[in-house]
Amino acid sequence: MKVVIVEDEPLAAERLNDLILQYDPAIEVIAKFESVKKSVEWFNEEHSVDLAFFDIQLSDGLSFEIFDNTLVGCPVIFTTAFNEYAIRAFKVNSIGYLLKPFDLDDITKAIDKFKRNFSNRSDIQSQQELFDKVLNHLSNNYKQRFVIKVGEHIRSVPVENILYFYSLEKATFLHTADDHNYVIDYSLEQIENLIDPEMFFRINRKYIITIDSIEDIITYSNSRLKIELKQSDDHDVIVAREKVRKFKKWLDR
Repeated sequence: MKVVIVEDEPLAAERLNDLILQYDPAIEVIAKFESVKKSVEWFNEEHSVDLAFFDIQLSDGLSFEIFDNTLVGCPVIFTTAFNEYAIRAFKVNSIGYLLKPFDLDDITKAIDKFKRNFSNRSDIQSQQELFDKVLNHLSNNYKQRFVIKVGEHIRSVPVENILYFYSLEKATFLHTADDHNYVIDYSLEQIENLIDPEMFFRINRKYIITIDSIEDIITYSNSRLKIELKQSDDHDVIVAREKVRKFKKWLDR
């Protein structure tokens, strides 16, 4: 069995490596990466791998971003210290998750589950469909409102009143339907994990938008798309090339 480890803490990566080899010395850990960027580059080269262990929080973002930028053609076991991420792990080829700190018994159960559920590659898709059903049943926990500060006052903005989120000069803002901008204490990466993906879509590194925020969509160079947002002076809102296909699918729901 060939295994990949994606973990940004060297000691944690080595411990996971040791536990895997304790489980079965014949397992080959063929690569280790500490970032989303390096993981995407490696998976883009279409290496053959049977199983991957992904830490959720990496040095340059969340490991879920890997799936937005490349095809991960193997099951994934997520490792995390944060239980709230577990349900989202079902969205991709996850067969489970390990809550840190874990031990040999946890590793044994996770890999044994992999062997039971993925006897051949065709099982990945059927298992994915099962996870999607579980996610749909449990995913009513998306954030419903965001707290903002207006002068000395604290207010709550329902997500239905938000047209888009955006980043500017190292700060994050939400823009409301009544044409107001408010600073919020979240990064776009954090927001992306808290909001309903049916309602919001992250089109690039700077913007997360709703369908109601779109004034117009214009075909841009090299099959890219340009978005004209309502109540916005930004005329360079471009859907990232790697997100165009998913964006069109999101529009067509």
